[in-house]
Order: sequence, then C-alpha cells, then structure tokens
Amino acid sequence: MAVVVAGVGMVPFSKPGKSPPYTDMASQAARLALTDARIDYAAVQQVYVGYVYGDSCAGQRALYEVGLSGVPIINVNNNCATGSTALFLARQAVDSGVVECALAVGFEQMMPGPLLKVFQDRPIPTELVRGALERTDGIDTSAPIAPQYFAGAGRQYMREHGISPATFAKIAVKARRHASANPFALFREPVTEEEVLASSHVVTPLTRLQCCPPTCGAAAAVVCSEAYATRHGLDDRVRIMAQVMATDGPGTFEPGHMMRSVGYDMARRAAQRAYEAAGIGPEDVDVVELHDCFTANELIAYEALGLTPEGTAEQFILDGDNTHGGRVVTNPSGGLLSKGHPLGATGLAQCTELTWHLRGQAGARQVDGARIGLQHNLGLGGACVITLYQAH
Repeated sequence: MAVVVAGVGMVPFSKPGKSPPYTDMASQAARLALTDARIDYAAVQQVYVGYVYGDSCAGQRALYEVGLSGVPIINVNNNCATGSTALFLARQAVDSGVVECALAVGFEQMMPGPLLKVFQDRPIPTELVRGALERTDGIDTSAPIAPQYFAGAGRQYMREHGISPATFAKIAVKARRHASANPFALFREPVTEEEVLASSHVVTPLTRLQCCPPTCGAAAAVVCSEAYATRHGLDDRVRIMAQVMATDGPGTFEPGHMMRSVGYDMARRAAQRAYEAAGIGPEDVDVVELHDCFTANELIAYEALGLTPEGTAEQFILDGDNTHGGRVVTNPSGGLLSKGHPLGATGLAQCTELTWHLRGQAGARQVDGARIGLQHNLGLGGACVITLYQAH
C-alpha cells in the first residue's frame, strides 16, 4: 500500500533556554502539519509522539493543546532516532490498514551543554558502545562522551584510509553554506575550513564546529493511505517508497570497530533493505538528509548508505559530489551541525525538509529536479531508520 506524506510542519529551532515550552513547540508543529494537509485534528486516527527528555505522557500534554479528540496517543523514545521511529510507527499503522490517517510528532526541550546521564543508579543504554570505545582507544574523562564515540569512528576511518583531518572540516563548511539559505536553521553564518579547524578542540579529530549543538524544536508529519488522500482531495505528491529500521547486530561492539559501534552496519543493512524494497539503488537518490551529529558520522554515512564506494568518501567530498551541482545533495538544510539537533524532533525535521524538496517548496536551498529523497536517522543504543521518499 502506498503511504502518502500529506502534510508536514516544523518550528524554527532555538538554543536551550531560549525556546518556548515543549507544549507550545509540539502543538505548533502539529497544527502546521495539519494545516499543510488540509485536515482537522479530529480526522487523525492515531498519533505517535517522540521525545527523549521528558516525563511520561508528555505527548498527550502537548497534543491536548491541539484538541481533545480521544485519539490514541503513543509516546516514543528511541534515542536520536526517536522522530523517525514515530514516523515509522505512523507509516506502519497506515501501511498495515489499521488506520487510514496518522500523525507523527517529535519535539525536544533540551538543557544547555553536552548530553549527561540522567539516572545514576542503573546501566546506561549506550554502555556497550562505551565499552567498545574503552577497549579500543580508552575514554577521556575530561571530555563529553558522545563526541568520543564518533571521534573514535573517525579515527578508525583515518587509520584505514589515510585521510586528512581537514576532510572532516570541509563537511562543516558545507553544512553552514547550505544552512545560510535555511530560515529554520540555528546557525546560518558561513565558516571557513580554517575557522572550523581553529575552533576549540573537543576530541581528535573533532573541533567544536564539527559537533552538533543541543537544540530545542519540534516537527510533525501527517501520513495517510493513497485512497484516503484521493477521497479527501489531499496533496499526494510525496510518497514513502520504503522504510526500514535496523538495530545492532553481531560484531557491533568488538574492539577496534568503532564505525560499527556508532551505527555503520545498522545504516548499511537498513539502506540495502530499503533500496531493495523500493526497487532502486543509491545512484537514483537526488537529495539526502543524513544524521550528521558529528562530521565524522556524515563521512562514514556516505559509504554506509552506498552514496560512494568504500574508501572513497574523501574524494567524494573533494569533488563536491555531496552538494549542489554534484552527484547527490546531502543535508541541504544544513543538517544537525547547523540546523541543530533537538533529539526527538530531528527525524521529523528531516522528513519535512525532504518533503519540501520533493514538492519544489524548499526556496533558495531547493535541489533542482529532486524526485527521490533518502532520510538517515540514527540513535545509539541503538536504532537506525532509513526512509525513501518519491515525488509522484
């Protein structure tokens, strides 16, 4: 069954402490998606709400601002893949025929500074990733732990392929250049490669401008069946061709394999299955929103997603094949590095961005002739959701 993305909505992202409360952000994003779809909240048959840092039933509290329709509201938490997981469940409900119209919402109201352990009396979900890092490179107790995971993956790639640390910086420069045309992005000022490399050191090879900032924000999407869209005269120009979620597998947490530990294998398996389900290959993709929480992750994701052969990511970047005029435009929004990363909202923000491009509504950052979009959303612990969209 074809699943239509009938409406999307997103609020501009903001720094922690500068945003409205999550109830305002999430309800506004939901209203925007409903307005875009030209339906009332009462028409929605199920709602999936994603967030990482929040109390139980925060999804209900946020959506009650939109209406009290009695609709089932399910709260979702899958780390940084939360927004795409909410979309996965909404799409699955429609695809299975359980409902004809569902709403996915993602939000996050974050605190300033690096991600910290919330509960002190129990194992952390990412402790297997931490163990892999400790056995591979050791842990720097003076540095935030999240960038250490991805820096470890970057160092592994550097050892195996001999690339320059400056290659990672080029990704940050590209992200800012793209974000300069995105009014929803948090950081829109262009930066140079020299400025990226000279920014404060976090953990080799990452500097501050190569790490995504904690951010507050919300986004939403209305999905429905093709028959429902036709019956109600909804915009059916964008369809979900395929969507696959993968979790960690054998060998993920072996010492010396930090690329696996931060999701390389999950992304590769999910992408391969999604391409097969859609009947296309990576060469058919025009625009990608991928999970660039750190520059190192964008680089290894190029290869995990099949956008360029293994070991060629540096040349892919140097040739400009990751931007406008190249082979495939990656993160025209500016990505997590520049747009920001409100954990629960990121996956639905990616969905919104790709929908705009496939409709031809992305303004100055529009990818010309975009027909097929790919979304890559990763959560350590772990989950990776790959979604393929097509303009109809």
